[in-house]
Amino acid sequence: MSTSKSSGAIPPREPGQRPLKRIATMAGAYGQRNFTVHDIRSLKGAQTLVETLAFTPEEAAAAEEAGIDTLKVRFDPKRPDLAMEIRKAAPHTFMSFSLPLVAVASPKEALRLAFSAMEIGGDAIMCQWSPRFISALAEAGVPAQGHVGLVPRKSTWTGGLRAVGKTADEAVQLYRQIKALEDAGAWAVEVEVIPELILRELSKRTTLITSSIGAGSGGDIQFLFAEDILGDGPGPFPRHSKQYRDFHAMRQQMQQERVSAFREYISDVQTHAFPAPEHVIHVGQDVVHAFLEKIDKQV
Repeated sequence: MSTSKSSGAIPPREPGQRPLKRIATMAGAYGQRNFTVHDIRSLKGAQTLVETLAFTPEEAAAAEEAGIDTLKVRFDPKRPDLAMEIRKAAPHTFMSFSLPLVAVASPKEALRLAFSAMEIGGDAIMCQWSPRFISALAEAGVPAQGHVGLVPRKSTWTGGLRAVGKTADEAVQLYRQIKALEDAGAWAVEVEVIPELILRELSKRTTLITSSIGAGSGGDIQFLFAEDILGDGPGPFPRHSKQYRDFHAMRQQMQQERVSAFREYISDVQTHAFPAPEHVIHVGQDVVHAFLEKIDKQV
């Protein structure tokens, strides 16, 4: 679901229709994808891609069918099966696995965890690690995306969960962080909750693909979590997000329907309304008499 004309690397398409390319994963598995890192880089400044983070296989499948360009998926090393299921649910969509910040304590550990994610079909990894860790990944050929701006798990350094880059000094610091990631060999950077005009200028001054979440339309990719798009939670939702559905209300309604259904079932059993004749298997009385006659002879 792209927002401008293609540069020619990938033909324009209707939502849900992708010109697929044959690829091989780092684990040697062959498949087809809508984009590769090379494709996305070639579109920098020419086309804005659409991205979401899917939490379930159902969300991933729906995103692929709808025509979402790229996906992020949280990769839990203690529960890799969920990421594998999400990969299978959207087999043709470029997918970055988001790796936990505190799961590694060295570049070697970072590389091993990244390989684990790539082995199950990741096209890239996303992390909040230092440039030194990212450099180890880049040297091994793993496409790595960094994270700047409001990095929630590091928000103590920026004064809590707030916008970053609203002063010239903070904007300069963002620029330096992006350049450090660029020098380390990253291919992309997630930029979270910074001023739109600052992101526009930063995007012009880096070779990295910039993924904007809460940073306006100045990036190469527009990113929102699936739960925010779907309204799948009690809220409040982030100020920068937009809810296109109210899944929370739908789930509450479904829960009430579950309770009502169970109550009706209980009532039917207690009043002998269930099972009704259409729910049981019938035989004639002759079969019953023959059965009783046979077992009576055995007594």
